[in-house]
Amino acid sequence: MSTPRLVRNPLPRHLHPVAWWLWAIGLAVACSRTTNPLLLLLAVSVASLVVAARRGSSPWARAFRLYLVLGASIIVLRVLLHLLVGFKFGQVRLYSLPSVNLPGITILGPVYLEGVLAAAVEGLRLASLIVCIGAANALANPKRLLRALPSALHEIGTAVVISVTVAPQLAESVQRVRRARVLRGEGGTGLRSVGRVALPVLQDTLDRSLLLASAMDSRGYGRRPAQSARTRHLTGALTLTGLLGAAVGTYGALDATAPAVVGLPMLLAGLALCAAGLRVGGRAVARTAYRPDPWGLPEWLVAGSGVAAAALVMVSAHADPAALTLPLEPLAPPGLPLLAVAGLLLGALPAVAAPEPPRRGARP
Repeated sequence: MSTPRLVRNPLPRHLHPVAWWLWAIGLAVACSRTTNPLLLLLAVSVASLVVAARRGSSPWARAFRLYLVLGASIIVLRVLLHLLVGFKFGQVRLYSLPSVNLPGITILGPVYLEGVLAAAVEGLRLASLIVCIGAANALANPKRLLRALPSALHEIGTAVVISVTVAPQLAESVQRVRRARVLRGEGGTGLRSVGRVALPVLQDTLDRSLLLASAMDSRGYGRRPAQSARTRHLTGALTLTGLLGAAVGTYGALDATAPAVVGLPMLLAGLALCAAGLRVGGRAVARTAYRPDPWGLPEWLVAGSGVAAAALVMVSAHADPAALTLPLEPLAPPGLPLLAVAGLLLGALPAVAAPEPPRRGARP
């Protein structure tokens, strides 16, 4: 009789935050290359599926629905702006509104189906970008992301960590003061209680700030090592030139009418210069990380799925540009390019490839 072997599931762990951001940026780049509503809705569905499957129990993980609401409100606002002051074009007239002609602009006027669809699709594209970035914010731990910054950016990372933790600490102080007032029998809510709550909260925030400042000073934060003027100038020149090149390359990659040299080659050259500047600037910084996040096969799969989604959509846009747009003149149903659909479906791989995040109160 054979003895059954015990199959162990992998322990829950946090995925590297850089992998989540690479995945989200890849989806965002794919959304920026198309105005096909079917592809945009598919990208939003993929991001929502991954967030529902792999988000944790942290406060920022529960804020993804706010990005969905923000995206929906952007679509509605874009359509309302088109109805109010937008350029009216098309052949299928829906209805006519009384128009007011002003110098260079016409308020209200006739409404055409083509114009409304164009406004809705533009709003949907912007909403899909916001949903992709919101998915990265919901899945990646911001503190772990800042801990993964290069050594040359440790000062900026420290300041951002402090600013990120201010809002939760302030909310905790407000709840603690209100709880203490209720235990003392002091009621009152609304504007009347603001003055009584604000002063204890301000005092508690000041005490926490002083404790944080003394703790950071005792650990050596804020002390910069000595660097030569040549190293500082070289670091600044490499970083500034790299940022300019990356900005121009990003614009060229997102703009379909830009020359090919301005796009991906400029972006890669700018990123290389930025990496060289950070490498030179971080040599004199001695920094250690307690239990650094591992980068294994799940990280490669998650980051690679986002990059593959962006690459397949860009290849589809180069092969058949008309398939990635909504035909308006004449009005026709949008196409469904299989290569772009396959790329976006590949972006759903983190729903099964990423490890299960640890839950609060859960025991392995």
